[in-house]
Amino acid sequence: MNEKKQALHRNLALTGLAEIIFWSRWLQAPLYLGLIVAQGVYVYLFGVELWHLVHDAHKIGETQIMLIVLGLIDVVMIANLLIMVIIGGYETFVSRLNLREHPDQPEWLAHVNAATMKIKLSMALIGISSIHLLKTFINAEQMTEHAIKWQVIIHITFIVSSVAIAYTDRIMTRTLMDAHRDMDHE
Repeated sequence: MNEKKQALHRNLALTGLAEIIFWSRWLQAPLYLGLIVAQGVYVYLFGVELWHLVHDAHKIGETQIMLIVLGLIDVVMIANLLIMVIIGGYETFVSRLNLREHPDQPEWLAHVNAATMKIKLSMALIGISSIHLLKTFINAEQMTEHAIKWQVIIHITFIVSSVAIAYTDRIMTRTLMDAHRDMDHE
């Protein structure tokens, strides 16, 4: 009888621990809310930069206009990255958004998981890095050779990392497909 009681207490303790661990995912919700606030800051920054472009366009040269426009594109790409992290991260790690019938549901959200998020995020980082590199090349006379070299090295590192992430995901997907196929044949 005593063994049954101990087993019951152990099962209750494990169930309680499992509930606490599962509930802990909600600790990420404030982090996603903070990213929404950060996105609001980027919207403000975009508005300020756009105002400067429109207001000062007649005073500045074509190169400066191009740099401001690239800065605006950079802000938009960072905002897109934030949306992917906020929506995709919440959906993947916290709770379903239940947007299945919503007409504005992003297409990519239907098949989001941790692996696809890593690939999408790495591609977004390459895009952001590309914009920074283009701004550097346009404004190269204002930059040191050392700074340009490091920006190129960092950009190449992003590309190599993204290829490695995609390749690893491909291997993992193929391994899972092979395992499922083997189970179906048994």
